[in-house]
Amino acid sequence: MGRILNIFTKLHKKTARDYIARMMDSKIECMEVAKKYDESFWDGDRRYGYGGYKYDGRWEAVARDLIEIYKLGNNSKILDVGCGKAFLLYEIKKILPNCQIVGFDISEYALQNAKEEVKNNLFKFSAKDPFPFGDKEFDLVISLGTLHNLSIYHLKNAFSEMERIAKDSYFMVESYRNNKELFNLQCWALTCDSFFSPSEWIWLMGEFGYKGDYEFIYFE
Repeated sequence: MGRILNIFTKLHKKTARDYIARMMDSKIECMEVAKKYDESFWDGDRRYGYGGYKYDGRWEAVARDLIEIYKLGNNSKILDVGCGKAFLLYEIKKILPNCQIVGFDISEYALQNAKEEVKNNLFKFSAKDPFPFGDKEFDLVISLGTLHNLSIYHLKNAFSEMERIAKDSYFMVESYRNNKELFNLQCWALTCDSFFSPSEWIWLMGEFGYKGDYEFIYFE
């Protein structure tokens, strides 16, 4: 098993959340809209998702942490599983202009609204399916905030495929350490299908052959 990291949590904690208000705001309807991953999810009302996912440079710190931790350079090849608008890949490319970046996502809207500088490196694809890459093709494979949106039987494919194609790998998912955090997560999450504690996630990694790094974010 790999290392537990603390890369994304710093960003996660900067956002204020009213858990009860979201749960009481036609939550089922909002979940159905969010799971289409179209404009409403990314750039519509906050009740359906991000409430406007615009480039603001916040991913630069994450990019720099990844580059430092994984010793990435201009000869590195990086894949983002569930890249969304690929702002993180854009930041990596800014710092390492000659590195190779690839990203995929199920959201056509997100891919169409990515930064022009990285659009040609992105394609529509689902982490549920066998990844179209060779063994150990990438120096680093990352997935931030995507895997918890898969059902457990689809997690098997994502974990095993990330392990197969990556020399190093890192993912971040939502989790909980106590009943309060579980309640908050259930109130807030619009697209999550896998609600697991850290020990359950770690058990799944072992069952599905994943040996890379990971991070859990909590709704305190």
